Amino acid sequence: MSALITRPYRIDDFFPDFFRRFAQTPQLAADMPGEIKVDVTEKDNEYQVRAEIPGARKEDIRISVDGNFVSIAAEVRQEKEEKSKAGRILVKGTSYGSVARGFSLASEIDDKSVVAKLEDGVLKLTLPKRQGSGVRQISVQ
Repeated sequence: MSALITRPYRIDDFFPDFFRRFAQTPQLAADMPGEIKVDVTEKDNEYQVRAEIPGARKEDIRISVDGNFVSIAAEVRQEKEEKSKAGRILVKGTSYGSVARGFSLASEIDDKSVVAKLEDGVLKLTLPKRQGSGVRQISVQ
């Protein structure tokens, strides 16, 4: 008879991000990139998305559309300098990181007509709805 040895589950296995935030020092947590804050507005023929991604350049942002699922990912760089009154740099801190956000919409997106613009750390997406992708009632026979 062989014995099966398993690792006991730890509470932080179920909530890894929750406990990881408490383990960070406040200074490190402030320097790390946060999550992407997203506002989505629906109009008759399109969705408009406003996503805050401070510290991201347009070449570091990746947007993908698969049916009705939208994914936004970015490499974020934040630089901070503190100068003395004499003009010498006393502290220079740079932090790097990745942020990502994904969400589903009620209608499928026409991925060939998506428009994306980045202005002052705010990504603005225009996501046209795919024609003919509405809800269809199915009759039971």
